[in-house]
Amino acid sequence: MDASIALLDFLKIGQPVPDARPWPRFVLDGKSWRHMVERMEHCAWVLLAEWGEADAVHVLLRDEANGAIAIATRDCHDGRFFSVSLARPGAIRLERAIRDLCGLAPEGLEDHRHWLDHGRWSERRPLAATPQEAAKAAYSYRFLPAEGEGLHQIPVGPIHAGIIEPGHFRFHASGETVVRLEERLGYTHKGIAKLVMGKPIADAARIVARVSGDSTVAYSFAFARAVEAATGCEVPLRAVWLRALMAEIERVANHLFDIGAICNDAAFGIMLAHMGRLRERLLNANEHLFGHRLAMDRIVPGGVAVDVDDIALESLAYLLSNLRKRFERAVTLYDETPSLLDRTNGTGIVPSWIVHRFAAGGFVGRASSRGHDARRVPGYPPYDVLDFPIPVHSDGDVHARLMVRVEEVRASLDLIATLAADLPSGPVQADVPGKAGEGTALVESFRGEVAVWVRVDAEGRVLACHPHDPSWFQWPLLEGAVEGNIVADFPLCNKSFNCSYSGADL
Repeated sequence: MDASIALLDFLKIGQPVPDARPWPRFVLDGKSWRHMVERMEHCAWVLLAEWGEADAVHVLLRDEANGAIAIATRDCHDGRFFSVSLARPGAIRLERAIRDLCGLAPEGLEDHRHWLDHGRWSERRPLAATPQEAAKAAYSYRFLPAEGEGLHQIPVGPIHAGIIEPGHFRFHASGETVVRLEERLGYTHKGIAKLVMGKPIADAARIVARVSGDSTVAYSFAFARAVEAATGCEVPLRAVWLRALMAEIERVANHLFDIGAICNDAAFGIMLAHMGRLRERLLNANEHLFGHRLAMDRIVPGGVAVDVDDIALESLAYLLSNLRKRFERAVTLYDETPSLLDRTNGTGIVPSWIVHRFAAGGFVGRASSRGHDARRVPGYPPYDVLDFPIPVHSDGDVHARLMVRVEEVRASLDLIATLAADLPSGPVQADVPGKAGEGTALVESFRGEVAVWVRVDAEGRVLACHPHDPSWFQWPLLEGAVEGNIVADFPLCNKSFNCSYSGADL
C-alpha cells in the first residue's frame, strides 16, 4: 500500500461539504471509510479527534508529512462504522463514548464496555435520533484481568482525599510493584454536546468555557475561532493579541501549580508553597487586567469582552520582573535537592514510540520527544508573528515532564512581556455575521491541543458542537507509565500528567 499518499488527495474521493472552514470536510461511503482506516496504519495521518452525531461519525486528521488538516465523515444510516481504533489506539475510548452517546456501533472495536454511561443517566444514547429509556440499574464494570502468582488489587477512588475530580483507579500489584493500572472515568459527564444544541452562540460559548475550568481560556479561544471560521468573522487585531495574553497567563499559572504539586507529591512541600504564592500573584493580576482571576468568559466570538488599560499593563510588567526572579530561585532549589531529583528521575517513563502512537501532545508529548505545538503547527494569530521556543526532552519521565513545564514558563513569560509591550491599538470586538456554516479550530492549551468543531445556523444558534480535550490521548499513557513503579509513586506520576477528568468526561 502506498504510504506516501497525501491526506487531502485521498479524501477527495469523498463528497466535499461546502460550508466547512478553515479546513475541508469530506463525506465518505463505507468502503472509502474502511480504506481510510486501513491506510492510516501505513500513513502519517494523526488522529486529532473523533466524535459522533445521531447518524454520522467524524474524525479530525492531520497529515504529518505536509501539515494538511481535514475532517472525514461517515454517514451511519445503518448505525455502524468501521472502527478507527484498529489503526489508532487513541480512538478506543473515543469510540466507546460515541457508542454511549449516539448509539453508533464501531465494527472491530475490541473493548465493548461502556465508557461515559455508568447506567445512571436519565436516558441512554442521548445524542441518538431516538434516545432510549434510562437503564434499570447501574452497570457493573469489568476491569481487565492481570494474571500471576501473589497479585492483589488496590481500588482507589472515585472519591479522593484531595479537592479533585472523581475518577477510579484499579491497581493490580505484586507487593508494592504495579503490574497493571486501569482507569474508569465518566463521573463528571455533563452532556456538553446536548447542552449547547439550539443555544445562541453567546450562551454556547459560556458552556464550552466550562468544559475544563483550568483551561477555560483555551476552550473559549478555540470555540471563538471555530465560530469565526464558520461565519467568516474578522477579529480586531488588538483582540487577537489580548487573547494570546490571556492564554499565556493561563499557561504559566497552571504550570506553576503543577511544578509545585509534583514536588509536593515527592514530599517536598516547600516548592508547592513557593509556586502557589507565584500563581496567586499571577491570578490576582488577571483579576486586575480582565476582571476575573481565570479570565473566564473574557474571550468571546468576535473578539474579547474586556479591554485593558495602560496602568494595568504597567503593573503586569512589574509583576513579571519580580516573578521571574522568584521562579528561578525556586528552580535552583529543585535542581540542588538530590533527594527530590531521586524521586523524579527515572520515574513514570513514557517511551517515545507510545507518545507518537497516541499522538499525545503538551508536556506529556514534549517530554518524550514529540515536539508538536498547535501555536506553531497549524499556527494561528498572533503566534504566527511571534518567536518562541518549544522545549523538547527525550527521557519521558516525571523529571522531563517537570522540566518541559519549567522551560515553557520561561518562554511564556517572554511572550507575555512582548504581548503587553507591543499590544496594538483599536477595537476589541466585532459583530459575528448572521451566516450559517461550520468551523473547526485548534488551540494550544497548557495540556496540549484543544480542538473545537461547531455548526451554526444563520440565526446565530449552535446546531452541533464537539470540544476535544488533549487528556483523551494522555490518560491511557498514564496507565503505561505507572507499570513497574511502586504504588507510592502513583501520585507523583499522576500529577506529572495532570490529565483533566472533566475535559475527558464531556
